[in-house]
Amino acid sequence: MTDTLAPARTRTITYGVIGCGMMGQEHLRNIALLPGTVVGAIYEPDAEMRARAARIAPTARFVDSLDALLADPDLDCLLIASPNHRHVEQLQAIARRRPLPVLVEKPLFTDLAGAAAIEALVDRYPAPVWVAMEYRYMPPVARLLQMAEVATGGIRMLTIREHRFPFLSKVGAWNRFNRYTGGTFVEKCCHFFDLMRLAVGSDPVRIMATGGQALNHLDEDYQGEVPDIFDHGYVAVEFRNGVRAMLELCMFAEGARYQEEISAIGPKGKIEALVPGPGRFWPKDLGAPPVAQVIVSPRAPKGPQVREIPVDPALLEAGDHNGSTFYQHQRFLQLVRGERAAPEVSARDGKWAVLMGLAAQRAMTEGRVVEMSEMTG
Repeated sequence: MTDTLAPARTRTITYGVIGCGMMGQEHLRNIALLPGTVVGAIYEPDAEMRARAARIAPTARFVDSLDALLADPDLDCLLIASPNHRHVEQLQAIARRRPLPVLVEKPLFTDLAGAAAIEALVDRYPAPVWVAMEYRYMPPVARLLQMAEVATGGIRMLTIREHRFPFLSKVGAWNRFNRYTGGTFVEKCCHFFDLMRLAVGSDPVRIMATGGQALNHLDEDYQGEVPDIFDHGYVAVEFRNGVRAMLELCMFAEGARYQEEISAIGPKGKIEALVPGPGRFWPKDLGAPPVAQVIVSPRAPKGPQVREIPVDPALLEAGDHNGSTFYQHQRFLQLVRGERAAPEVSARDGKWAVLMGLAAQRAMTEGRVVEMSEMTG
C-alpha cells in the first residue's frame, strides 16, 4: 500500500453519486485526490448537504431524482452513499435502468428480506458490485492482514476492540433507529465482521453476544420517539475452521488514545494494529494526534517489535477513516478501468457481514446463542 497518488490515465472516469451526507462528502474529497476522475452528477435530496457537496465537487451537476442521474450518458460508474435502508431499493432501480459498476456503502442491506433481494439482484447484475468496507484499507489494518500468517503461524484467536465517540447527527436522524440502520451491530460493526472473515479465512457458524443501550441518545426525542440504537456490547464468533473471534464495542469512550485495537494470536506469536480515531476530534492542547502502530510480539524470542504506520496528511484530511477511503477508491477505479478482474469486497462479503451483525443483534435481544444457519435459511 502506497501513499503516492497514481499517475493520470488517458480517459477520465466519471462518477455518479447517490447521497452526499457525511460519508458521501468523504467519498467526494477522496475521489478529488484521484487523477483521471470527475464527479459528473449527484443526487442528494437535502439542501444543506447539496450545498456542502457543491463546495467539494463544484463542477458536478445536481439532479432531483435517481432516474435523472441514471439518464446522464457520461457516467462510467456509481457510488451509493445514501442512508442504509435505501441501498437495496436503489440497487434494484439501477439494475432495472442502467447497471453500471457500483461502489455501495455498507451495510449492503438492513434485514433478512434485504438479504434475499440482494441475492436475487446480484445473480443477474451484469456489472461489478463492490461493497465499501473501508476498514480493510486502513494502512495499519492492511499491514496486520498482510503480516498475520507469518507473525502468528496461523490465526487461532482474533480480537477487535473499538472504543469511540457516539453516533454523529445525520439528516433526519435516520441513524438513531434500528429500522433504518439495521441496528448498531449491523450499521457500525459489519466492518469488523468483514475483517474477521477475511483474517481467519472462514465463515461463521454461531454467534454469542450481549449488549444494549446504556447512555447514548436517551435524552433525545424525535416526534415523540426516543432512539433505540445500542451503544455497547460484546460479540463472540465461532468459525467453521475452529478459529474464535471477539468484538468489543463501546460508543461512549471517545477519550481513548486509539479508536480501534485489533490483535491476532497463533502458535508463533501475536500481532496488533492500533488505529487512532479521526484527527479532527483529537484535543489540540495534547499536541499532534497519535500515529497508528503495528506491533509484532513473537513467543520466542520474546520482545515486542513496534512499527509506526504513518498516513499521508492529505489522506487524513480527506476523511475520518485513516486514509482507507482513498485506497478503496484506487482499487475500485482499477476495476472500472478494467485493470482488476473482480471486486475485492464482493456482494457475498457484504452479505455475510450484515448477517453476522443481524445475528449479534438477535443474540443480544433474545439472550441466546444464534446459529448462522438461522440467518442463511
